[in-house]
Amino acid sequence: MAETPLDDAIRDNAGGPKRASGDAGSVEQHSLKDQIEADRYLNSKSATKNKNLGVKITKLVPPGTTD
Repeated sequence: MAETPLDDAIRDNAGGPKRASGDAGSVEQHSLKDQIEADRYLNSKSATKNKNLGVKITKLVPPGTTD
C-alpha cells in the first residue's frame, strides 16, 4: 500500500511536539488520537466506494444432495 499524504502527516506530527510557542505566537496540533480517527474515517469512506463492498454471497450446496 502506498503512503498517502495523511500517513506522512500523522508520522511527522507524531515525531514532533504537540505544542510550540515563540515570538510570533503559539501553535498546537490536533491530537494523535484525532488524527488516527480521521485516517480511519477516510479509509472507511474510500472502502465504501468499492462496488462489492467486501461482501460476496454464494449458495452452498452440500455434496450428495440434489435440488
